[in-house]
Amino acid sequence: MAKQTPLYKTHVRLGGKLVDFAGWDMPLHYGSQVEEHHQVRRDAGMFDVSHMLAIDLEGAGAHDLLHKLIANNVDKLTVPGRALYSCMLNPQGGVIDDLIVYFFRPDFYRVVVNAGTADKDFAWISQHAGSVAVKPRRDLAMIAVQGPNARAKTWAALPGSEAASTALKPFHAAWFGDALIARTGYTGEDGFELMIPAERAEATWNALLAAGVKPAGLGARDTLRLEAGMALYGQDMDEQTSPLEAGLAWTVDLAAPRDFIGKSALAGRRPEKQTLGLLLTDKGVLRAHQKVFAAQGEGEITSGTFSPSMSRSIALARLPAAVAAGDTVEVEIRDKRLKATVVKPPFVRNGKVLV
Repeated sequence: MAKQTPLYKTHVRLGGKLVDFAGWDMPLHYGSQVEEHHQVRRDAGMFDVSHMLAIDLEGAGAHDLLHKLIANNVDKLTVPGRALYSCMLNPQGGVIDDLIVYFFRPDFYRVVVNAGTADKDFAWISQHAGSVAVKPRRDLAMIAVQGPNARAKTWAALPGSEAASTALKPFHAAWFGDALIARTGYTGEDGFELMIPAERAEATWNALLAAGVKPAGLGARDTLRLEAGMALYGQDMDEQTSPLEAGLAWTVDLAAPRDFIGKSALAGRRPEKQTLGLLLTDKGVLRAHQKVFAAQGEGEITSGTFSPSMSRSIALARLPAAVAAGDTVEVEIRDKRLKATVVKPPFVRNGKVLV
């Protein structure tokens, strides 16, 4: 039986089309995926992301634990509330998961991991934790409020939230009573991700709804993140893929003297593949696993969709390292080869088409 978030009954009441996602009953949409997409790009929408897992790390060794476990450098986190995006790697340099780390004190961090990898991640972190307390926070709900008007509408809905978060820079978080309000997201738009006690999830959702924030489902979240050039675990990366091949080299700190799991496998490696974007020139829809043919060799689409913001088909693709933005390639769609242009993602950020 699929798991249910604290907002499950709310999704049913609002007419959400529920689907199984990583073992959870989650809303795909509430009527129109395209309208929900535009709502986030143009105004404000909200997503239930309570299926993801927050894990608190507490103890004197928390800093050293993260030094060892993640490819990005936790030393960058010096201001309480600062957040860092990173990959957690296996010894072969493959991606166990991509995650966000929040710093509060040298002995207290919060890590937010993906729903489909949550059990595996918790086990992996616990295996290396030593004396550090590793606490899964299934007592929390998470709501992402995204869009150009997301912050203003959040402030209108939740009294006191403006004072707590008005000065927050991107990738920073602040405590709002017993809740955390973070200026992060997965859409390419501004906004907040709220981590709140599960028993207050419905009241918080309803307050946001009354302030004009409309619900959005997994479908819109996927088209938004793909337009923003953001990778999806299980499609654009996995345990057989290094972050260097997945377009995430910027999250890997090989220069610092510290060691981390997977570092030796990545050091000195020259990847044969890279991740770039595709714009379909001909009519059709780009989808995951379609083959890509370039003059320099073959590749494969990892994520593809029809972009509501651009009214054309876009994709992320793993291509030979010699391919460059501006090249023309062919994509095999239903036994036909259709032309596409290679671009450097993102495609859309902050409501603007960038390619």
